[in-house]
Amino acid sequence: MNSDWIKKGVERAPHRSLLYALGLDKEDLEKPIIGIACSANDIVPGHKHLNQICEEVKNGIYSAGGTPIAFSTIGVCDGIAMGHGGMKYSLASREVIADSVEIMARAHCFDGLVLIPNCDKIVPGMLMAALRLNIPAIVVSGGPMLAGKYQGKAIDLQSMFEAVGAVNVGKMQEEELEEIEMAACPGVGSCSGMFTANSMNCLTEVMGLALPGNGTIPAVFAGRKRLARQSGRKIVELVKKDIRPLDIFTRNAIENALVVDMALGCSTNTALHLPAIGHEAGLDFDIEIINELGKNVPHICSLAPAGIHHIEDLYYAGGIPGVMKVLAEGGLLQADELTVSGKTVGETLAEVKDIDYNIIRPLDNPYHKEGGLAVLKGNIAPRGAIVKQAAVAENMMVHEGPARVFKGEEAAIKAILNGEINPGDVVVITYEGPKGGPGMREMLSPTASLAGMGLDDSVALITDGRFSGATRGAAIGHVSPEAALGGPIGIIRDGDIISINIREKKLDLKISAEEIEERLKTFKPQLTENKGYLERYTRGVKSADKGAILD
Repeated sequence: MNSDWIKKGVERAPHRSLLYALGLDKEDLEKPIIGIACSANDIVPGHKHLNQICEEVKNGIYSAGGTPIAFSTIGVCDGIAMGHGGMKYSLASREVIADSVEIMARAHCFDGLVLIPNCDKIVPGMLMAALRLNIPAIVVSGGPMLAGKYQGKAIDLQSMFEAVGAVNVGKMQEEELEEIEMAACPGVGSCSGMFTANSMNCLTEVMGLALPGNGTIPAVFAGRKRLARQSGRKIVELVKKDIRPLDIFTRNAIENALVVDMALGCSTNTALHLPAIGHEAGLDFDIEIINELGKNVPHICSLAPAGIHHIEDLYYAGGIPGVMKVLAEGGLLQADELTVSGKTVGETLAEVKDIDYNIIRPLDNPYHKEGGLAVLKGNIAPRGAIVKQAAVAENMMVHEGPARVFKGEEAAIKAILNGEINPGDVVVITYEGPKGGPGMREMLSPTASLAGMGLDDSVALITDGRFSGATRGAAIGHVSPEAALGGPIGIIRDGDIISINIREKKLDLKISAEEIEERLKTFKPQLTENKGYLERYTRGVKSADKGAILD
């Protein structure tokens, strides 16, 4: 299927008439028609400026001999949706985005696609659509926000959530909170740390589906506009050469993405999105590969939320190409993979010159010897759970403590802010999984509140839901199977001792196998009643270890 289906032949005269109604002429219809999926809106800071990016993409397409046609998709701001019922729609929106791009591209027979996302679920949703469609496609994101500044220190959205906890325990006055909230997010772009949005934008670059710079050029820099124009020109070339996403996105490309993920210490949500993206390409894989790769890949960048650097610092240090060059020189990347630039990974990295090794550390001087993410398994999570081990305090890498069990995020936050959680406790939040939530809400509020109260190095959290990319501390999410599917996390009781051993990749409830079996026999999952889209989503969504894809 291509644009000839809507513009050539006598029988397509009605179609051409409608295209002329757009202001197009005969010369426009002789060129490749390039669809531009743009998720611009006025509620998401990462998307507020995307129409400007879209205009630059159009300019690039025009200059290369193509005809651009822009259309919109939805986009949820996870930060604004955080901590209330609106977050149930965030992950669920990923599937709507993928479906909407597919619908527009197939219905209108585009020859190629430029995808303009920026934030958490929009990036993977558009990537899923690109692989499902398998027509020439390229991604150009809106770029990261600059970090805020307060009293000489760099701050970001994570700082705001942690400040809430500090106010609640009297460590900060509300007047200071107001000053910080005015400074933390200084302008447009995806939030400034290595949170989920920037993680996915960086990994899109690694996988070869975006040009170098996609992950790190700040949103407000002129370089972001140049990248958009270059991407517009490049898509016309990809159409003419018939280079498609499945020519680029291979199993080796996924492994390269995971290697860079480990080196950067990306969001735990990448362990949810990469399986879903891979599924669209017919490349299913066990999340256990995270441990297999992670043990050989050192963590070489210390970025917020766990570190002091932000995406703008990584940009000046050499960006994602700089990180990849360090890894490739150590034999950790597969360099023969094709990219949308037309060059292989190796050819692209040969052009990298300046790297700041104070920010992108050499392999023999890493922040941690193992990669940023880890998969934990045990009788609580037979099919796995995910933790950003690079963001865990050393003393919490091995921990045992009594469970404090809460059904849902709100109950847990209330207990935390009321001072009911003690050092050593393990907070267990159930019924927040893909089906049980529904929608697997991100939970930055409880983790950030603990951090703001000074408890992030003495209290662990476990959930079948997920945590924001801005989370730090011993926060273990994606527990599979979830409580709503009868998973063992649902049988944990207050006071049960939980053993966490991140070094050995274990997560266990310290009761006998017989007691676990007896509890499971009598356990009846409690499902919430939903309406509308969430009801349909609940019926079809799969487990977190499968990427929370829909049947």
